[in-house]
Amino acid sequence: MRVPPHQVSAILEAALYVTDLDAAEAFYSGVLRLERIAKVPGRHVFFRCGKTIVLLFDAEATRQPPPPDTRLPVPPHGAFGQGHLCFAATAQEIDAWKALLEGHGVTIEADFEWPSLTEGSSGGRSIYFRDPDGNSLEFAEPRIWGL
Repeated sequence: MRVPPHQVSAILEAALYVTDLDAAEAFYSGVLRLERIAKVPGRHVFFRCGKTIVLLFDAEATRQPPPPDTRLPVPPHGAFGQGHLCFAATAQEIDAWKALLEGHGVTIEADFEWPSLTEGSSGGRSIYFRDPDGNSLEFAEPRIWGL
């Protein structure tokens, strides 16, 4: 039997739940320019984001159990309401993303410098905005966490 590592190494995927998959797909592929890698109409759309995958699920569809004959017996899961994801970006990239988002009519809800949050961090900038479903999205400098 293999012993697992003493520490989780990374997040492989992160999920948000939406009510309008078409609007979410248009936003994440068109505005945020993420590469769509999988889609099941009415259930989910998945995107590549660097070394991580962003999963967008129809909130109601994922609450249904899989059919008994499925080869992918993923148990029901999901959430309703607004979630949050933060994308890593440099200070210069944040400026560019802010301009692009505003050019698409996306409101920037907050733009500020963080104080030092952890030992070894030096603060950094974040901008916050919303996707079409109201999920809170952020671009932040990784140095806010000392990364």
